Amino acid sequence: MTSHSQGRAGFPVGLTLIAALLFAGLCALGVWQVERLAWKRDLIARVDARIHAAPVAAPGSATNADEYRRVRATGTFLHDRATLVQASTVRGPGFWVLTPLRRPDGSILLVNRGFVPHDARTRYARPAGTVRITGLLRLTEPGGGFLRSNDPAADRWYSRDVAAIAAARTLPATADYFIDADAGPQPDALPVGGLTVIRFPNNHLVYALTWFSLAAMVAGAYILLMRQSRRP
Repeated sequence: MTSHSQGRAGFPVGLTLIAALLFAGLCALGVWQVERLAWKRDLIARVDARIHAAPVAAPGSATNADEYRRVRATGTFLHDRATLVQASTVRGPGFWVLTPLRRPDGSILLVNRGFVPHDARTRYARPAGTVRITGLLRLTEPGGGFLRSNDPAADRWYSRDVAAIAAARTLPATADYFIDADAGPQPDALPVGGLTVIRFPNNHLVYALTWFSLAAMVAGAYILLMRQSRRP
């Protein structure tokens, strides 16, 4: 009789500890998602302000705070050192045309001039002389694409890895970022610019509600079991 009473008294203690840990952990995850939601909304607002701002002079180097900033640059394209990077766009599969731009001070800036389909990889405009570029500053994409690594030796590129491309094309004094060029006056002229995808998945509110709901379910289940354990 004594052993049975201790078992009935001890069970809620262990249950309380487990329920408390689960409840605290789930609530902590919910709070973290709320904080992430605030951060994501702030990021979206900052990026939206950048892409609609007047272009500024392209910097010598860039940080995370510069991504998607509208910039401008002047120079001469080095078409013989262009690099085609595999791309999947709203216009279908093809390539991004990354062409070095030599600026007046001799420094190099990679410009993603836009998209060309597979059957037009050699048939796109190559303007000569001094050009003026405006577009969005983008950070380098090192390593390669999803499940595919860049292969400079075979000239196969799956991501816009600035340092690797500069090394493969022997480009000196190259900035550590590239520019996604704006669309040109003729929308269908190749390469097609202005195809930058700016999308930030924002499911943090759903995640927060999920974690808080699970915490409430744990609390409800605990209360129900405690009431049942007190019944004679």
